[in-house]
Amino acid sequence: MGLSPFLIFFPINPRGPAPAFLARALGRIHTYLLLRQVRPSMEVLGFAAMGGGSPAWIDVPERSKSAFMELKRRKVHRYVIFKIDDSREEVVVDKIGAPGESYDDFTASLPTDDCRYAVYDLDFVSDDNCRKSKIFFISWSPSDSRIRAKTIYAVSRNQFRHELDGVHFEIQATDPDDMNLEVLRGRANRT
Repeated sequence: MGLSPFLIFFPINPRGPAPAFLARALGRIHTYLLLRQVRPSMEVLGFAAMGGGSPAWIDVPERSKSAFMELKRRKVHRYVIFKIDDSREEVVVDKIGAPGESYDDFTASLPTDDCRYAVYDLDFVSDDNCRKSKIFFISWSPSDSRIRAKTIYAVSRNQFRHELDGVHFEIQATDPDDMNLEVLRGRANRT
C-alpha cells in the first residue's frame, strides 16, 4: 500500500534557519510514515526524497544476519563486509575474512571507490593485561565513491546497524586513517 506522490511546501525565510527547520520537519514526516508502515512516493520541494524502493527500507536477509552471528558467537570469521545489492533492495555479504586474516587484509578488502558496511572482531590485550574481543561496525564511505552511493549507504546505515545485535562500537570512515588499527584499539580500551 502506498500514497500518491504529493508536494510539501515550507515557508522559507532566506535570513532564518530554514535547513534545521526543514530537517526536523522531514524527520517527523519520515517517523510518522514508518510508524504507519507506509512506503510513500514523496517529493519534497520538488526533489524525490523517498520512493517505494527507498534505501530507508532496505531488507536484511537471513544469510547476512547469520554471517554476523557466526562472527559474533562462533568466531569463525575475523570480519564480514556487506554491500547493498545492485537493485538497492537488500544488504548482502560481499566478503568474509577467515579468523587468521589480519587487519591489513581487512582494510585492503574495502574498495577505494565504493561504499560498504563492515563488522570487524578486534582481539586485543587491555590496559589491565586481559585478553578481550570487541566488535566494530564500520560504515565505509570513501571520498572517491559516487554521491548516490554515499546517500544510499548513509540513509540505510541506522536500520542495518540495528539489525546487528551485539556490536560494541560504531565508526564512520571516509579515509583509512579514520579507522586505523590504533583508533580501534583506543576506543576498545576506554571501556
